[in-house]
Amino acid sequence: MILVFGSLNVDLVAQVPVIPGPGRTVLSPSYQTHFGGKGANQAVAAARIAGPGRVRMAGRVGRDGFGDSAIQNLRANGVDADLVVRADEPTGCAFITVDQAGENAITVASGANMTASADDLPAELFSSDSVLVLQMELPFTQALTVARRTASASGTVVWTLAPVPEKMTPEMVSELLAVTDHLLVNEHEALDAATAIGIAASDYETAAADLAKAGGLTCIVTAGAQGALAVTADGARRRAPAPRITPVDTTGAGDTFVGAFAAILSEGVSLQRALEAGCEAAALKCLKAGAQTGMPMRHAMSSLA
Repeated sequence: MILVFGSLNVDLVAQVPVIPGPGRTVLSPSYQTHFGGKGANQAVAAARIAGPGRVRMAGRVGRDGFGDSAIQNLRANGVDADLVVRADEPTGCAFITVDQAGENAITVASGANMTASADDLPAELFSSDSVLVLQMELPFTQALTVARRTASASGTVVWTLAPVPEKMTPEMVSELLAVTDHLLVNEHEALDAATAIGIAASDYETAAADLAKAGGLTCIVTAGAQGALAVTADGARRRAPAPRITPVDTTGAGDTFVGAFAAILSEGVSLQRALEAGCEAAALKCLKAGAQTGMPMRHAMSSLA
């Protein structure tokens, strides 16, 4: 079973000629409403690969229309949403601008996500068959507690260090590494994490190797068009290429990689195959607008044929 403990948001997306800098206003002819939140994105991406009934989502939404829609959307995508709790805070919302090259800028109002609790997850969920997926959009202490419970039950912890907390302490990184089996980062996040624990890495590959060794884990770096790199605790490296595409919208590409990676990992296949599936799924997602709408189904992926 894949268990995602994470954020649920509604995304408001505007296409703009250029992403505005400080003090600047740009006009967009309209906007679109999509479902998002890194947790929900990863759950949907995983369910589209793993199939209905294989993914459970835990988190919180508000007692509002956005919350109703977010839960309905999870279920429509084959995600078990029975563990999603209603909170008094409003449902999280993300404000996204996408430029003509497909790059994006995102502001997130966390809302109900910040009330999520490890106690929302019953003890019987945790077993050696569990693959737990975490991000950094919920209170860190709550995510860490869930990770420790999974590790204690001999489950697998997949943790995405995104978004990097504004005040990420050495203690936070050390505690995260201690309970994580697969740490997923991009190039910048790898360097940030290494720096936080006193490692002066010159590039993301060195940072990934140092993080893997420090935590006794596998560190996976997603590097956009350069594909993905995995470094295991013993220093072994594996790479997977990214398909060549012309992106329409990169929003949710990283979450798509995580969801596909977790789905394949839960099937007990090789790390190499999980990397390849993640890269292909992320590339296919970039061909369509919206964080979740472009996420591919299993039958669309040649690496899983």
